[in-house]
Amino acid sequence: MMKRAAFKHDGLTLSYLDSGGDGPLIVALHAMWMEARSFEPFAQAMPDWRVVSMDQRGHGLSDHSIDYSRDAFVGDIGALLDHLKATEPVVLIGNSLGGTNAFIFAAKHPKRVRAMVLEESPPEGDGTFDFVLEWRGLFPTREALEQKIGERLAWSVAPSFRETAHGWTLAFDPDDLAAMKTVLNGDFWSDWLATTCPALVVRGTESKAVDGKLLQAMAERRPNTELLSFKAGHVVHHDEAEKFNTAVRRFVERIN
Repeated sequence: MMKRAAFKHDGLTLSYLDSGGDGPLIVALHAMWMEARSFEPFAQAMPDWRVVSMDQRGHGLSDHSIDYSRDAFVGDIGALLDHLKATEPVVLIGNSLGGTNAFIFAAKHPKRVRAMVLEESPPEGDGTFDFVLEWRGLFPTREALEQKIGERLAWSVAPSFRETAHGWTLAFDPDDLAAMKTVLNGDFWSDWLATTCPALVVRGTESKAVDGKLLQAMAERRPNTELLSFKAGHVVHHDEAEKFNTAVRRFVERIN
């Protein structure tokens, strides 16, 4: 069972889940609109490691902000490590937004990262999340909110459903989320290629969010990098949890 805790940074209260223990540290970073809870099953599969999964700013139980810049997200990772008093390099695991934040943090602070697992986290992007603006407001029932989001995405958004006295809404602000997408747009190849620590790039072959050729190029262009593909969507650690957990366990055992 992971325990909930929080720390202060940049005027915000940022929430995280911690599996505890004395094992080496893995920090897990979720995808856009998801939450720290996304990695709870993974943490249970890694009993020899201390897994800490953070609700990134604007998500889950963490505060919303007026700043969703790349520097802000990356700064939160460093502040979390400081809060945890992490004196040894850690393993960073990130899905989508979380993975891009992870490898950019590693580029800025290479001595703090021993290895990375990057799940559907490309080094370039050009897109929009404006469709989430339709999720604004209050809905009379949970079912009405699910219907608005749609069957394909509702499972991944459901952990962020919140019931209020006036109806159902989301933990995140759709306007914030649309703005966050600009964080993913751009060319981050220089950050990706700036480090040489062991890295595992994870691809979901059924993903509609990322071009698999970009992930393949990530592994080909950077030394000490392996590509693993799974028949899964954008959130491989959910769609193929057992296979993902096994692959990551083998990877970190090699670098431990």
